[in-house]
Amino acid sequence: MLWAGAVRGIEATSAPKKVVAMKDHEIIPSPEALFRYLVVSKVWTRRLMGLSRNAAIEAVAKEKHLEINGKGRCTARRTLYRWVEEYEKATAAGSDVLEALERKAREKTQSSVVLREDLLVYMAEEKKADPGASVPELINRARELGLIDPVERICRSTVNRALTRMGVSLARRKGAASRDCRSFSFAHRMQCLLCDGKHFRAGADRAKRVALFFLDDATRYGLHVVVGTSENAELFLRGLYEMIRRYGLMSIIYLDNGPGFISGDTAVTAKNLGAALILGEKGYAECHGKIEAFNKTAKARVLRGYDGRIDVDPACAALELRLAHYVQEVYNHTAHKGLGGKTPAECFHGDQKSLRFPKNDAALRDCFTVTLSRRVSNTNNIPWLGSKYELPTGYARKRVSLVHKLLEGTIHFLHNGSYIQLHPVDPVANAHTRRGRPQKTGEETQPPPSKSAADMAYERDCPPLVGPDGGYSDQ
Repeated sequence: MLWAGAVRGIEATSAPKKVVAMKDHEIIPSPEALFRYLVVSKVWTRRLMGLSRNAAIEAVAKEKHLEINGKGRCTARRTLYRWVEEYEKATAAGSDVLEALERKAREKTQSSVVLREDLLVYMAEEKKADPGASVPELINRARELGLIDPVERICRSTVNRALTRMGVSLARRKGAASRDCRSFSFAHRMQCLLCDGKHFRAGADRAKRVALFFLDDATRYGLHVVVGTSENAELFLRGLYEMIRRYGLMSIIYLDNGPGFISGDTAVTAKNLGAALILGEKGYAECHGKIEAFNKTAKARVLRGYDGRIDVDPACAALELRLAHYVQEVYNHTAHKGLGGKTPAECFHGDQKSLRFPKNDAALRDCFTVTLSRRVSNTNNIPWLGSKYELPTGYARKRVSLVHKLLEGTIHFLHNGSYIQLHPVDPVANAHTRRGRPQKTGEETQPPPSKSAADMAYERDCPPLVGPDGGYSDQ
């Protein structure tokens, strides 16, 4: 009887031109209810074949079902459990199965159907009075006041969703009253260095590139620019090294929280240079607005024109040459509104503050080195950046100090009084090449081992036939 009703509904849906006479009390089922009924029928067919309820639902969930319009559709197991349960309830109550399988609008609540109203009111008022209090802290306060039973478990996600529905803000970001959002600017050149990356596309193939611009805070002077395929610490440190060689040292390095700036190598390099490293807070435009405005200008005047151009070489070196010409020859000699109509070049070169340079290039390169400690494995290897580097024999299971040269991207190790460069392990070569061993000095020569008990027993039971003088004994 139910299957016949479903077929009548299918015919009425698939052939709309055909008029079907319906009684006043009958309701035309929707295509969704018919689809659910057909899927539930597959479950019951497997139940009649001897499968359990869970096994039948598991088998039907793996199939792809056809809707009334012929489109394929998959159904999750939790959904099938719900449909089967609604079908069983309607069958037990003797009500219309198709009506029970209709899609029902979920009742929306403004608070929660699980938590008590007085508890939610307390938490909402407490959160407004103390915005810094977390949801677990609110639950603990309510438990201390007796609003929650000591053994009752309250899910923090439930409280979070309920307070969100009530319009209570759960954001823990500091408000404007408690944040130091003052704009600032240094008085002299090279007191503060700003750097930020700008992503763009270049060339006919629209290759992805990123440009790191170095800007002086006081004079807005464009110091340097480097281009790479991704924003990383290696690209930033190379640009910083080239910038220092030309303009000298800075007092402060102000960066954002980009992937190329939050590296530990960046912090160590800033310490070696004697500069303070500051990572600006997210959403604080007052501190990073100058470099952001520069990026906006560079994108409008230069970067947007590289996208899709067949005459633009997408190589990073070629793009660096183009952008360096724009920064040094165009931007630095353009009148700036924030400088009172002066150009960045006039302000930078007109500053009376002298520039500070390193002693020599070797001293500068030493600042771009990081010393780290690693434990050597039993196979004389150390892990580094997803690879294994091989050490000389004799350092297994020891902790050694390594020197990472950031500019060259190499690792060095002090061995026998001199630094040697380590290389990744070549297992194929190790299978055919003999391993070198350290030379032993006279002091390191080990004495011969003592006689074992087996040797003593042998000498006792099997004495030599020839005496010390070379002749045979009388025995």
